[in-house]
Amino acid sequence: MREYQLKVMSPDGEVFNDKVIALSLRGAEGDLAVFGGHVPFVTTVKPGKCVVTLPNEEELEGQIKTGILNVGTDSVTLLVGDKDLFKKK
Repeated sequence: MREYQLKVMSPDGEVFNDKVIALSLRGAEGDLAVFGGHVPFVTTVKPGKCVVTLPNEEELEGQIKTGILNVGTDSVTLLVGDKDLFKKK
């Protein structure tokens, strides 16, 4: 799978900044997954589970209360309210 840069930011600063192969969470229109090469878009994030898959296929999981997701051509930025978002599965 194609890797891309994922940056997760909170009001307290950077939460995560690394290469990933997938991100799944709940967007404004329902559950979604972002893989490398995804079409750019912006959406609000609804409360729910967020899973990040690293290149070694390890998964980080967390709960999002609210946020904004910006998917670019080679990078993705997720703005969240909670700095302690992820824990290893």
